[in-house]
Amino acid sequence: MASLKFIISLLLVVVALVTQAQVARSQNCGNELNSLTVCAPFVLPGSQNSNPSSECCAAIRGVDQGCYCNTMRIISRLPSQCQQSPMTCP
Repeated sequence: MASLKFIISLLLVVVALVTQAQVARSQNCGNELNSLTVCAPFVLPGSQNSNPSSECCAAIRGVDQGCYCNTMRIISRLPSQCQQSPMTCP
């Protein structure tokens, strides 16, 4: 019986650690994405300057690939979650 309690306690600790790590990664991803605001002048429709600045390039290098890919997956699901047709880009 004591061994079962130990195993359950250990599992709860592992779950808590995994959850804490995911929250930390999520917060870090948000900070990385916020750093991309320096790239706005180069991606907004109608922008005359198509060459990114060194600050923009540094910000892009600072975003983890997993963060970027997860964000793009979430963005691509938003229209259907808002009862809109999927967006396609030429």
